[in-house]
Amino acid sequence: MTVELKMLAWSAALGMAQVLLAAFMATSQRGLKWNAGNRDEPVSPVTGAAARADRASRNFLETFVFFAAAVLAVVLAKLNTPHTAVGAQLYFWARLAYVPIYVVGIPYLRTLVWIVAFWGLLQVLEPLF
Repeated sequence: MTVELKMLAWSAALGMAQVLLAAFMATSQRGLKWNAGNRDEPVSPVTGAAARADRASRNFLETFVFFAAAVLAVVLAKLNTPHTAVGAQLYFWARLAYVPIYVVGIPYLRTLVWIVAFWGLLQVLEPLF
């Protein structure tokens, strides 16, 4: 299995972990009854770290689809190189670092780490053009 595909698999696992983290943190604020219920009634938004965990999870989903498409295209076209492998690793490790940085609330570092992940995604895309 290529490095790019391994990073894709790990990124998928990271995305699922983020969804679980956000759900756990929302449940800690809203209660188990809310989590198990139908959620028909409006509720107040989650706040603090729980809200940041939710936003981090949503932010991951905004770029993951492009990362997945890029990795699959590069691997299927047999255009993967050491450059694309590093790009995939940059994307994964930066997205992993992004979660605690965002949840804790470190704004400028969060942006810098997002840029690193995006740069990694661009490195994976580059041979396709």
